[in-house]
Amino acid sequence: MPLVGTKEMFKKAYEGQYAIGAFNVNNMEIVQGITEAAGALKSPLILQCSAGARKYAKHEYLVHLVQAALEINDIPIALHLDHGADFETCKSCIDGGFTSVMIDGSHFPFKENIELTKKVVEYAHEHGVLVEGELGQLAGIEDDVNVSAENASYTQPEEVEEFVEKTGVDSLAIAIGTSHGALKFKPEQCTRNADGVLVPPELRFDILAEIEKKIPQFPIVLHGASSVIPKYVKIINANGGNLADAVGIPEDQLRKAAKSAVCKINIDSDLRLAMTAGIREHFNAHPEHFDPRQYITDGRAYIKELVEHKIKNVLGSDGRADEIMAIIKK
Repeated sequence: MPLVGTKEMFKKAYEGQYAIGAFNVNNMEIVQGITEAAGALKSPLILQCSAGARKYAKHEYLVHLVQAALEINDIPIALHLDHGADFETCKSCIDGGFTSVMIDGSHFPFKENIELTKKVVEYAHEHGVLVEGELGQLAGIEDDVNVSAENASYTQPEEVEEFVEKTGVDSLAIAIGTSHGALKFKPEQCTRNADGVLVPPELRFDILAEIEKKIPQFPIVLHGASSVIPKYVKIINANGGNLADAVGIPEDQLRKAAKSAVCKINIDSDLRLAMTAGIREHFNAHPEHFDPRQYITDGRAYIKELVEHKIKNVLGSDGRADEIMAIIKK
């Protein structure tokens, strides 16, 4: 099964009211944990690489790791560039085997964002690659993306129709209250429930609804959608970590989004937390161990557990691989 694009994935996701998980990959064990989970649950999958991942692991290693996963798992997998900063980065990924790229011009003025995104779309479409654009800016820190709460901005529904029409993008990332990183919200932005747990402000589903009206049937993407699962935060903190007041996007809100126009949900921080939880727990239980295969195995196991949970309980994409493969193989 070769790498596939996201067009058929998003079409089926929109119709079936579920979302495709876009999981960030940085090394072999992360790729293995994600794809083993998706393969077991017969879920379509997007594996995405950030600029930081390409710098850390190198483009060629990442592509071949994903290709190896395709030989083991009979599911549709797309390879996507996350937060492409410029045309040159997108071109490098398009030329280097990616089936989808994101050009992030959200920090530019509206017209400049259109110009940059259109340039990438034209080159990508000439090479059979799909493009994700972005309107609005998410707060938070993730690799090279660093946006303060003061500079964050919601997507303006009145801009989306013009943006999509003039750029020709295939999907659109929007800002409705998600945020990058594990420390997504300051405590003063949240309330506390009866157990004293921080509860973040609700996503702006009103904005999402307006966007759906402006561009019906168009695939929407949520970045910064990790839930910062308390289980892994607790394990990390119990084994020498310090993640006080880490809070993410409630999973019931993400499930609600997946039943609307949101066809792609990005997950990165939760993977990092799961891996770190497994490794910290292992080191604490086995201080005599020094073989990376021992402790990274536990990190990989938590990643698989996490992805299985996301696919079944948040994305709703389990058992959907065959319907997409049937379209692709026609």
